[in-house]
Amino acid sequence: MSDETESGRIWAPWRIDYILGSKASGCPFCIGWEAGPGEAHLVLAQKQHSMVIMNRYPYAGAHLMVVPQEHVASITELSVDAYTELMGLLRETMIRLERALGCQGMNIGVNQGEAAGAGIEAHAHIHLVPRWRGDTNFMPVTAGMRVISQGLEHAYRMLQPHFEDLNER
Repeated sequence: MSDETESGRIWAPWRIDYILGSKASGCPFCIGWEAGPGEAHLVLAQKQHSMVIMNRYPYAGAHLMVVPQEHVASITELSVDAYTELMGLLRETMIRLERALGCQGMNIGVNQGEAAGAGIEAHAHIHLVPRWRGDTNFMPVTAGMRVISQGLEHAYRMLQPHFEDLNER
């Protein structure tokens, strides 16, 4: 086994700004909601009850989340209006991701509660991860890591034109 495999290192220089920068306290989704659409908080679109935001710690390039404005732990706790808009925005986000990226599939998931793997369990959200045939290779198997080939800022600027007409704020 090589040193690279044992060490598990990936060169990701864009993360230094996060590592050295100040950390906001509070819910990142609520902070993004208050900030509104823009690259600073990676908010692509904001409607009356929900928004589309990029995952700052993505599993793959262009990993997005559709998030309700209501700060609740479970989707079942949402008001009917918020739930209806969230599901409509999820559908619209899928259409726009496919159009923008030409992805051939998509993983869609909700992790509710710590036991289900929720990283932010106090604020419900839905993950969308675009996928392509053959988009994974030997890295996860032999090195136990994934390679993300696109930085967040580049991905945001590429996707933003596909979402700007959704903003209601």
